[in-house]
Amino acid sequence: MMSLLSVSPRLLAKAVTETDGPYVFIDPSSQATAYWICNNQLKTTLVINQQLKQPQHCGQLPQPKLSTVIKQRMPDTYTGVKKVVALSDVHGQFDVLLTLLKQHQIIDAEGNWSFSDGHMVMTGDIFDRGHQVNEVLWFMYKLDQQARETGGMVHLLMGNHEQMVLSGDLRYVHQRYDISTTLINRRYDKLYGIDSEIGQWLRSKNTIIKINDVLYMHGGISNEWITRKLTLAKANTLYRQHIDTPKAELKANDLLNFLFFGNGPTWYRGYFDDAFTEAQLDPILNYFNVNHIVIGHTSQKQVRGLFNNKVIAIDSSIKNGQSGELLLIENKTLTRGLYNGQQKQL
Repeated sequence: MMSLLSVSPRLLAKAVTETDGPYVFIDPSSQATAYWICNNQLKTTLVINQQLKQPQHCGQLPQPKLSTVIKQRMPDTYTGVKKVVALSDVHGQFDVLLTLLKQHQIIDAEGNWSFSDGHMVMTGDIFDRGHQVNEVLWFMYKLDQQARETGGMVHLLMGNHEQMVLSGDLRYVHQRYDISTTLINRRYDKLYGIDSEIGQWLRSKNTIIKINDVLYMHGGISNEWITRKLTLAKANTLYRQHIDTPKAELKANDLLNFLFFGNGPTWYRGYFDDAFTEAQLDPILNYFNVNHIVIGHTSQKQVRGLFNNKVIAIDSSIKNGQSGELLLIENKTLTRGLYNGQQKQL
């Protein structure tokens, strides 16, 4: 089954030729349908036995095997994990991401998982700014499946840009996706709606997790969290329940306003304030019984330790599309993974 629709002359006049997709939508009453943009034309295919297969002459787009397993809600706390790799704020820079992961043997030359029983943590902000967001999402979707097959795990945490896009705040979406939204006739946020494969997968994920003695989230944890006596389980449940709640309703609720905005874990930047002290940080670490907090959100030139490495900032400006770093943790040793494959102890 295949339909074909051309881009409007007005949009074509200002656009380059684009190939994009797939966008997979789930209809409980029928087979799932995949939408593909092939040289500025819309094509659709049915998903057969959970396998995607792109139309002919449609470039090198992802053709993943769909999975219900990776859409199950997973725990937010893990112990006994031997090794962890963490990175953040990819913002659609697919090529930089691949290079960085290959240089440190997280994936092999073909882009498949090779980190055995290790855990990978992506602390948010795959969406917005860059031009290969969909490629990154399907790549992480594939790794999520492959990691589990070898006893590992991929943790895709919600960042503020995931929350923005899924709630319809589209200020930072790359213009490349104008063609996809026009042809598919859906707003960009609806390409990842609750009826989409990627949208369902994203909505199953946690926003904050704890692995061994390290807490991971996008922005940071303020002392207000302690005052509110929040738990990871409660917060992660509220994030999942309200990711599609209109902004006005979130703002009107005191707790949800905290979690989704301002001093909440996806927006907080307080650790980089000159007035913030280690004495303010220690009660937060004690509350969660951790030695480190790993965060993205606030751009750095490299992976950087603050307060004697109690806070580790891993937004290494991948969003610029030039280079980036990742954090490796093994046997409590903290290591910067550089873009050229070198490793330096933090």
